[in-house]
Amino acid sequence: MYVNPDFKTPSLASLVQAKLGIKGAGAIDLNAACAGFTYGLHVANGLITSRLNKKILVIGAETLSKITDYEDRTTCILFGDGGGAVLVEFDDKQSSFLSSYLGSEGEKGNHLYSSNISKRMFEQDLVNSGKIVQNGREVYKWAVFTVPKGMKCVMEKASTPLHEVNWFVPHSANLRMIESICEKSNFPIEQILYSLVHYGNTSSATIPLSLDKGVADGKLNKGDKVLLYGFGGGLLKLVNKRHIQPKNFKKKEKKVNVLNKYIECSTAVADTVSPRV
Repeated sequence: MYVNPDFKTPSLASLVQAKLGIKGAGAIDLNAACAGFTYGLHVANGLITSRLNKKILVIGAETLSKITDYEDRTTCILFGDGGGAVLVEFDDKQSSFLSSYLGSEGEKGNHLYSSNISKRMFEQDLVNSGKIVQNGREVYKWAVFTVPKGMKCVMEKASTPLHEVNWFVPHSANLRMIESICEKSNFPIEQILYSLVHYGNTSSATIPLSLDKGVADGKLNKGDKVLLYGFGGGLLKLVNKRHIQPKNFKKKEKKVNVLNKYIECSTAVADTVSPRV
């Protein structure tokens, strides 16, 4: 999952597969911007539930510094580079993926974009080709209105009240937005995991980085109910509710050579099975 790949083709996933030496493994790129990681988990869960695959590596990695306009002070202070991954594995004895809800509002796509070829979107001229352009006010209003509704929807699908969630892991867009979402949804800010203060807004990488921080700090525990919510460019949204069922839950320090760049990353490994919805 990414926003800004180094190549149009071949896929970034296939290059990562080659660098990791995973012979014959399938490789799929997804571009769902800041919702990319949760979209990846959604797809992985479907492939595993259908018994088409047993193990899937879901990666969110970004180099937003390449498309950041450093003359735009409203955006350049927000974004960062980063990457994170989880291994999703089938286990017929435990259920961890409880429910999922996804959606998009493409008509609002011109509020957050980075254009390369097209010069217009919905009869509107696009500006600053190749750089991130954001209508921060509109994106903020959309997120604060939309995210609490999505939280309610996925909790209803899981037949679980919100107060039983141990940790909420939203996309780390900005802290004020997260605080407003918590206030509107009546969810305690103390039970939020976010990576923003350490790495900035890293788009599809914010949620895996937040999970890794939760593991490193000893906050995430076996049996915890965790709500993941990715949202952003598209405008896209996807929320997953899951149990942490980590018979192999551990932190691994790795250096992965991706496109001739070494990225320091920590991998949280958890088991996922069929959703109980």
